[in-house]
Amino acid sequence: MRSLIMMAVLVATTAVAARADEPQSSSESAGQPAAGEMKIATFGAGCFWCVEAVFQRLEGVEKIVSGYMGGKVPNPTYKMICTGRTGHAEVCQITYDPAKVSFDTLLEVFWKTHDPTTRNRQGNDVGTQYRSVIFYHNDEQKELATNYKHKLNKANAFPGGPAVTEISEAEIFYPAEDYHQNYFNKNPGQGYCQFVVAPKVKKFQAIFGDKAKKE
Repeated sequence: MRSLIMMAVLVATTAVAARADEPQSSSESAGQPAAGEMKIATFGAGCFWCVEAVFQRLEGVEKIVSGYMGGKVPNPTYKMICTGRTGHAEVCQITYDPAKVSFDTLLEVFWKTHDPTTRNRQGNDVGTQYRSVIFYHNDEQKELATNYKHKLNKANAFPGGPAVTEISEAEIFYPAEDYHQNYFNKNPGQGYCQFVVAPKVKKFQAIFGDKAKKE
């Protein structure tokens, strides 16, 4: 669905979509400050426009970069990702202040604002690029994510069945093209944003209003 919508955008924004040839490391791409200040989390939950829009509104989140991770093809473009054959997932790399928001809270928001029970799919967005995935950056994140997933499945938390979220070690992060960044805020009237992203943002506000940034 979204891929069809984006074809016209891709044609019209070829120059804008050009990106740096060199990949960035996980910490460099999200502008991670010195150790002990900010931390990074990387989540994939379908379209990165949705993930970005939700986490932008969470108190303690300082920066979000949409991009690609987990594939075998270097320097992927959005057009390549849309084929579903590069192995990458659409992800958001989140820089957050652990003094304001915990990794556990990030996990809670992650699992409650998408459907983790559908493998390689979120609604009408189908393909490996839309898989539910947590790319952990250290052993603590790996343990927390694994234990959280286990508890959710043990409690039969999801009506659609067990969570099939992939939990993998973070790899090279490739920032997406410029026009993908801050997409929902810049394009609230776009069809996909109105019918897919906006409901997720509304759901976040309903569930996590007490944790949302004050506008």
